[in-house]
Amino acid sequence: MNNLDSASHSPSNSSSGLAAPARTVIGLDIGGTKTRGVRFQDGVPVRDESAGSSNVQNVTREQAKANLAELFAKIGGGAVEEVYAGSGGIDTDEDAKALADLIAPHVPGARITVVHDSRLLLAAGGASTGVAVIAGTGSAAWGRNQAGEEARAGGWGYLLGDEGSGYWLGREAVRHSLRRMNQGLEPDALSQALLDSCGVDDPGKLIALFHSPDTGRRYWAQQARLVVEAAAAGDETSQRLLVQAGNDLADLAAQAVRQLGLDGPVILGSGLGMNVVPIQEAFKARLAERGITDVRILDQDPVFGVPRLVAEQRG
Repeated sequence: MNNLDSASHSPSNSSSGLAAPARTVIGLDIGGTKTRGVRFQDGVPVRDESAGSSNVQNVTREQAKANLAELFAKIGGGAVEEVYAGSGGIDTDEDAKALADLIAPHVPGARITVVHDSRLLLAAGGASTGVAVIAGTGSAAWGRNQAGEEARAGGWGYLLGDEGSGYWLGREAVRHSLRRMNQGLEPDALSQALLDSCGVDDPGKLIALFHSPDTGRRYWAQQARLVVEAAAAGDETSQRLLVQAGNDLADLAAQAVRQLGLDGPVILGSGLGMNVVPIQEAFKARLAERGITDVRILDQDPVFGVPRLVAEQRG
């Protein structure tokens, strides 16, 4: 449990002499592995909690409901004015409504807004216009220009895309190991780390494990850390994979930038984007080749963009 300082200042009501009630907003950042919730009072974070993923593309509807119930039990529901949720896989109004319906029982009477999680990232970067790039379990780019036009690139899910994501890196590590096996080569540093992590003694066993119902998107995304660690230790294959990830993410950003007629900013965030320097360096270099130089690395978690989004929504 992570409890922030709950003290907040409420402006006094000049006509009655009584303190005005605090404006309470809950921000949700729903990723492939967890759901993070922050309770804001008058824009100040007062409680910060997490539970399992409530993204129905990654877990069943029943599991999503259970994880939301756990989160709201920690963070509190009750007198909440607004919930602003960002989640992957929000591609239609129907997607947004389905998630809002899961949230609604926990916050009776609250206004609920559900958007693609890339919107949180842009706001957390302090921008109202520009392009946000998610590089976490999955990947996507989303942007908006001053005319209010929006553009998306990627975000198709792990079966169709998610280039440069944690899942992509985990899958590429498996493919690398299988290619070595097919050539009669012994496991190299990356392959051996993968075998050890997965608890198998032969690359051929990775095939059945990869297709097993006991593993899935999150499991293989977690193996991305092996690529990062091997790259730091000098493994050239892993280093090339991280550069390719950065390049692919930059290509997503460039698509959105072109569609919107923007010069920037481009903001890179989420777990890989915020923490893996080789990906950041490749991302910036690739965009610089395309004349895009206003590139920023997010320095706070996307959920902290919620107060800005709520303020914009209220005009």
